[in-house]
Amino acid sequence: MRFSELEGASIGVWGAGREIRSFARQLARRLPAAQIAVAAFDAPAEPGVAEILRSPGVQIVSGAAVQPALAACELIVRSPGVSIHRPELRALRELGIPVTTATALWLAERGGEGVIGVTGTKGKSTTAALLCHLLRATGREVRLAGNIGVPALDLLDEDPGLAAVVELSSFQIADLAVGPQVAVITNLFREHLDWHGTEDAYRAEKLRLLELPGVRVAVLSAREQPLRRLKPAMPVRRYGSPEGWDAVGGGIARAGELVLDGAELPLRGEHNALNVCAALTAVEAFGAEPPPLPAALEGFAALPHRLQTVAEHAGVAWVNDSISTTPESTLAALESFPGCELVLIAGGQDRGQDFSALAAALAERGVTLVAVPSTGPRLLAAAREAGVPAERAVQAADLAGAVAAAGALAGPAGVVLLSPAAPSYDNYRDFEERGERFAALAREQAGG
Repeated sequence: MRFSELEGASIGVWGAGREIRSFARQLARRLPAAQIAVAAFDAPAEPGVAEILRSPGVQIVSGAAVQPALAACELIVRSPGVSIHRPELRALRELGIPVTTATALWLAERGGEGVIGVTGTKGKSTTAALLCHLLRATGREVRLAGNIGVPALDLLDEDPGLAAVVELSSFQIADLAVGPQVAVITNLFREHLDWHGTEDAYRAEKLRLLELPGVRVAVLSAREQPLRRLKPAMPVRRYGSPEGWDAVGGGIARAGELVLDGAELPLRGEHNALNVCAALTAVEAFGAEPPPLPAALEGFAALPHRLQTVAEHAGVAWVNDSISTTPESTLAALESFPGCELVLIAGGQDRGQDFSALAAALAERGVTLVAVPSTGPRLLAAAREAGVPAERAVQAADLAGAVAAAGALAGPAGVVLLSPAAPSYDNYRDFEERGERFAALAREQAGG
């Protein structure tokens, strides 16, 4: 279903996040005969939500009233955080009521044309931002949208011929009907089981991006086992292999020839070098000539909460990597600081993570671990079992305690790294709030 087909429809929305707010704005401006009839929430909605949704007559429901109220609508537009596996949505689909997202409506409107979609368990935001930066360096006009940049539906105001780079989460891909012209997948780790139900469902719903109409070219990492096995119907361009763009010796090579030295890269770590490779491969897949390097990367900086140095004092750097919500991404963060004396602050919401590989790396590298709830005790136990001595594996009651302990444990020219290997939802609204709290504490610890 396309956005332009909604005129006159009675619509239910579930949630009032940035996508839903964008949807409500565009609906009021472009399709005044359509109406948001029902706004559903998991908990009682905050006052003023009807005004936010630009529909004063909206029926606001929560709890047991959600499913019957939405059943009276012709279409349901869900916030990405609302899982398609919820029994209420399953019952609505069985009644024949379409369920979609604002991003899906926009992609269908474009037919995927001129769109590069970027997804992956980790690296998708950085890759999308790099891709947008590099495309601009080719002289193309391009917009960045999705989970980073503006909500995709806001691009209805732009020339439809404009190129768009859209970051897509598994939450959005799970019920997309039309895919982007170029589909980029960076990696696949165990994640979001609370939303998808199982690891197999998460992988399948992420990879369905490659099965959608509209996708002409796939860009996949050659280093990721789950992606190496894939044989999509469309042409595939792979990066991270000697035949294409590859991360070599800290720098970047093209077909085996060094193009960019590691010192010229704007981002730290081999995983970020691979993100640059993904972006360059996607530029080619989109039909553009890669811009000259390193000039094309000038001005690009690390995104907030992604290996972001937030304070420096007495030779100690405080680095915020709150986005690292899996053990795999924390391992990549550790590898970004070769030869450095590291104090790692880790721990967060328990999703049954396997910390064995991370614990082994901590022991091998001689990293000091300061663990915080809720996964802290499990991570500490794994670290000690792997051989990390007790004096280098300590528990803190909270992030403030962890920062204080890390400050005492950090040596000269060391690095204190927040890279939690777990989500934040047990104590914080999201990883951004956790990262901002760490940054404030680190600056305080460093004397402002």
